[in-house]
Amino acid sequence: MRCLLLLRLSIAASAVVGACVSGSARGADSRPNIVLILCDDMGFSDVGCYGGEIRTPNIDRLAAEGMRFTQFYNAARCWPTRAAVVTGLYPRPRNLTRNMVTLGEVLRAAGYQTALSGKWHLGRGKETHPYHRGFDEYYGLLGGCCNFFDPSIPDPPYKGGRVRFFGHNDERITEFPEDFYTTDAFSDHAAGMVRRFAKAGRPFFLHVCYTAPHYPLHAKAEDIAKYQGKYMIGWDELRRRRHRRQIELGLVDPKWTLPGRDEATHSWEEEKNREYEDLRMAVYAAMIDCMDQGIGRILEALEETGAADNTLVMFLSDNGGCAENPGGTRTSRIPGPKEYYVACGRPWAYAQNTPFRRYKSWVHEGGTCTPLVARWPAVIKPGTITRQTGHVIDFMPTFVELAGAEYPARFGGHDIKPCEGKSLMPVLQGRTREGHDTLYWEHIGNRAIRQGRWKLVWDRTVKRWELYDLAADRTETNDLADAQPDRVRRMSEQWTAWAESIGVAPK
Repeated sequence: MRCLLLLRLSIAASAVVGACVSGSARGADSRPNIVLILCDDMGFSDVGCYGGEIRTPNIDRLAAEGMRFTQFYNAARCWPTRAAVVTGLYPRPRNLTRNMVTLGEVLRAAGYQTALSGKWHLGRGKETHPYHRGFDEYYGLLGGCCNFFDPSIPDPPYKGGRVRFFGHNDERITEFPEDFYTTDAFSDHAAGMVRRFAKAGRPFFLHVCYTAPHYPLHAKAEDIAKYQGKYMIGWDELRRRRHRRQIELGLVDPKWTLPGRDEATHSWEEEKNREYEDLRMAVYAAMIDCMDQGIGRILEALEETGAADNTLVMFLSDNGGCAENPGGTRTSRIPGPKEYYVACGRPWAYAQNTPFRRYKSWVHEGGTCTPLVARWPAVIKPGTITRQTGHVIDFMPTFVELAGAEYPARFGGHDIKPCEGKSLMPVLQGRTREGHDTLYWEHIGNRAIRQGRWKLVWDRTVKRWELYDLAADRTETNDLADAQPDRVRRMSEQWTAWAESIGVAPK
């Protein structure tokens, strides 16, 4: 058992654990550093620079000094997105195998120092553990999410009763100090890695994977106090206000219809436990606020070490806001403290995903479209917005290009699947790239395919194809399937062929 003190001593050490590199990669190496920050279950409109009221000055600063994407996609849920991020491949039934390479493996082979701070969620055996898949240093959670104040506390019975594996490199951590909070721990580890790596004279890749703001809703009292009472306006008015700000920011076309609540979401006027609901959203906001504070500490470390100008920093979410509500709504379960396990539920997720429809696990825009902020002072023009389309599978070829690395045909004695992403470098440089002809999604029966302005979606609860013209109707309110049956047929056949090619069995 390794305690947190030993971890801190390890971070402070000057030695860098990693693969040997050639002499040309040592000394003055001008290749850029990469810091990829991925948060968990955060909606499209939550941070300030995407229309939210939550205090996110550090993420907003990245946007002001860099670029915001309006059409960047994930894979709709935690582990499929994480698999696509680290492999450059669409998620498969087996998320990480030996015929796939990770960002850590590819960049380490090119002489980069590599570390991952936070959530992994892609397995814990040697074939799938981050410490054995290219990351010199790993600290965090191997599973989905855990108690933020004490990861040794098991999930409640209605969430499976599991104790999540929290560790450093290969060793499990089972004891945590009284002031422990996962978001802070991940931020501090990441900032420590920046300082440690910056001393070595070689570029580094740091993947920071927060569990915030995934349930359980746990936050520090001082952060909750900033927001309690602010959400008594309710989810309907919150969605309207965020939508207005998004139009003012130039992120959303005012011609797009703002979708109303779905059939399972009631109005705020009908809500009987308003103070409780206000607290749920206040804790959620506090979790994002704390994450932003931690990102500030990472940015401070980049500046202190002189690495900021030559570092590409990217921030995004793994899926849309989450409508799940494990255990149901029980006002006896208090949002905030470690003793309780609470989620936001569908009505607040409806506001978090403004202006889109649906949520995490669905493949409408509300489930798959993420904020993406990118800052790279040496390359990206400050304060820019791009409407070019991208996907998390594009990170692999982007980082390979900027690192001067190679994506291997064979690695570790195994044939490697060809990368399915396309480099974002032209976009980051302010140019127009030739994007994907087609993008695909599948998750637990939900399906989608996008070609240019056209998107075909199958909602597992509706059980029929819907067709949308995203140029005119990004919020997916005008179903054109009946008017264009030939397009529906062609696109659905292409989706089926793709699904069969990667081993996805339609549900």
